[in-house]
Amino acid sequence: MHSPVKKPALINVGQFFERHGAKLKLELLACEDGLSRPIREGSVNRPALALTGFFKFFSNKCIQVLGAAEMTYLRSFDCEKQYQILRELVKRAVPCIVLSRNYVLNPALRRVAEENHLPVLRTSMITKHFINMATVALEYEFAPMTVEHGTLMDIQGVGTLLQGKSGVGKSECALALIERNHSLVADDLTYVSLINERELVGRSSELNRGYMECRGIGIIDVASMFGIRSVRLEKRIDLVVKFVEWEPGMEEDRTGLEQNHYEILGLKVPFSEIPVRPGRDLCRLVEVASMVESLKRMGHNPAEEFNERLIAHMARQASVREKPDRTR
Repeated sequence: MHSPVKKPALINVGQFFERHGAKLKLELLACEDGLSRPIREGSVNRPALALTGFFKFFSNKCIQVLGAAEMTYLRSFDCEKQYQILRELVKRAVPCIVLSRNYVLNPALRRVAEENHLPVLRTSMITKHFINMATVALEYEFAPMTVEHGTLMDIQGVGTLLQGKSGVGKSECALALIERNHSLVADDLTYVSLINERELVGRSSELNRGYMECRGIGIIDVASMFGIRSVRLEKRIDLVVKFVEWEPGMEEDRTGLEQNHYEILGLKVPFSEIPVRPGRDLCRLVEVASMVESLKRMGHNPAEEFNERLIAHMARQASVREKPDRTR
């Protein structure tokens, strides 16, 4: 098993703005010099009670959002009182403040921001939608991550991680799957994040996204050769398939009744081994394995269903043999 990749413990406001600003419709209103302030928690907070002076359970380590309720409350006071309220909030070392619904940066907030070098951002999104989307973005930033040696494919919605020794045929199989209209997520190295402690999401590094190494040919641009639909940015990992070199006498699973698992970041993923030998169509075998996993997720297990049919058939045969012959 692989240990989690060491990631920076914190992300700063500037990094968050650069990576997620476009989809969150963010714009910087004040204090660009404060973008290096760290975000220390992967969540978003509405400081409603904190504006009234109650700071006992105030989440000061995360992004603060001022929505309709907060802005309406502040407008009930004169500018000097607004300044005092916001100053008490900001002195708790919050990372930044985001104004939702395109609210205007008022003089009191601008004054507090400039005195404390506090970035103030604005979004046109309503508060609830911004909080939901920003929380998801932060979840990715703070998620545990590891690197798996393998090629990740999207096979008709089933994220399949192909593993095996170098030169066993992973890239060739992936290339054949792409020719059959499936999609490449990552070649050779897959970066895996644990999202919400229940889902493993794999992606490629930005450097080699969309590229593959094919032995004897070199580096190929998958999107240019097979179309943009042949590449995906990320995919949940549903199945791990490992190619192993076939040897005489090797035990092979012929029924599929026993479900094996491969552990990544503490989560168990369905796992299959496919022996590699001349004449085997690895592409078709992986495709079928992925479709079987898809059926299992919908509640249909072909191996178990056939086993139940076989047991029922054997029971009927035994019943016929035990039935007395009344013709004698």
